[in-house]
Amino acid sequence: MTDRIDIFDRRLVRAHRDRAASRFAAHDFLFAAVAARLADRLDDVRGSFPRVLDLGCRTGLLRPLIAGKAGIAAIVGAEPSWAMAQIGADVVAEAELLPFADGAFDAVMSVLDLHWANDLPGALAQIRRTLRPDGLFLAAILGGDTLGELRGVLLEAEEAVEGGASPRVSPVADGRDAGALLQRAGFALPVVDSEIITVTYADAFTLMRELRGMGETNALRERRRRPTHRATLFEAARLYRERHGDPTGRIAATFEVITMTAWAPAPGQPRALRPGSATARLADALGAVERPAGDKAGR
Repeated sequence: MTDRIDIFDRRLVRAHRDRAASRFAAHDFLFAAVAARLADRLDDVRGSFPRVLDLGCRTGLLRPLIAGKAGIAAIVGAEPSWAMAQIGADVVAEAELLPFADGAFDAVMSVLDLHWANDLPGALAQIRRTLRPDGLFLAAILGGDTLGELRGVLLEAEEAVEGGASPRVSPVADGRDAGALLQRAGFALPVVDSEIITVTYADAFTLMRELRGMGETNALRERRRRPTHRATLFEAARLYRERHGDPTGRIAATFEVITMTAWAPAPGQPRALRPGSATARLADALGAVERPAGDKAGR
């Protein structure tokens, strides 16, 4: 018996990536942008990371951006899609069952892959296991505000046209969830931040074709199995333009990117002080007058 609930059909996730592999370069702008941001963050991290795992690497966008940075000498690309792996990976592997020895890597990096994990805490624990002590974990996932516009209009259109709605856009974590999950997985010094990237498209159909080209379409286990009515899709496109269109008629799509930075535990790492254990007053450090809670200056 197990309490695990599989939200995603992982075979379908792999199939979507397999289908997208040959033309992924025409739709990889979001992954390229996020990979560049992660590579830039290495410039702000002290330390040397000779062996790096690029987890969920797709066609290998991250590899040329980080090669030679921060002492990186060897990069292993792991990708669950066989077709994608033929283009840019070294190993076909799933994040929830990594085939690497404990402490095999100095850093693990991942670009927009882990939001497809059914067991994200388990995947994070696998990643921590593969890191040497004081190894770096640096990853980006899609956050909860991603495709909120599309999610809303599809649900409303299906309800209006067909009298019911089914899940179509994947549930994703928010920043607070991500921070808690890193701690639960045993990482030290977790830092989580988010960024909104807004992209415009000619219409909702262009956006949906883009998502197919990315390999990021619906892979929910509880997804609707029959084809969507054409009337539903046209109603969704109309609502999208009405609700989220600009004066030129283009529509906006939101992608929230959550970036997670954390470290494998190691002796000598800085640790947060216990609440109430501070030996200096913040008011003294700031040269300010300390007032009881509720008091306002000048009152």
